[in-house]
Amino acid sequence: MVSDKLLQAFKGRMHISHSGEDDNLKELLSFSVAYVEDKCGSFDIDGENNIDKRARELVLERTRYAYNDAVEYFDDNFQSDILGLGLDMTFAKEGETDETV
Repeated sequence: MVSDKLLQAFKGRMHISHSGEDDNLKELLSFSVAYVEDKCGSFDIDGENNIDKRARELVLERTRYAYNDAVEYFDDNFQSDILGLGLDMTFAKEGETDETV
């Protein structure tokens, strides 16, 4: 389920002031959350740590691409961000940090 906070963040970023597309936007956001979780791992979409913020940014960016019918370009344009986040999430899960690697 996509929170109203996430929906409003996306609408603000895209300068969308009407509510006519809210159901579609929530669906696109949910697809993007599922995509990022599948590629990188689980995260808290409303979390405030570095990993959660980076994951939320990827969700918003992928949703922007999907909204503009360009989702097929997302992987190529964000490959390093996806890979970096996935690695950092794996290291965090194993208890490693940049200082211990």
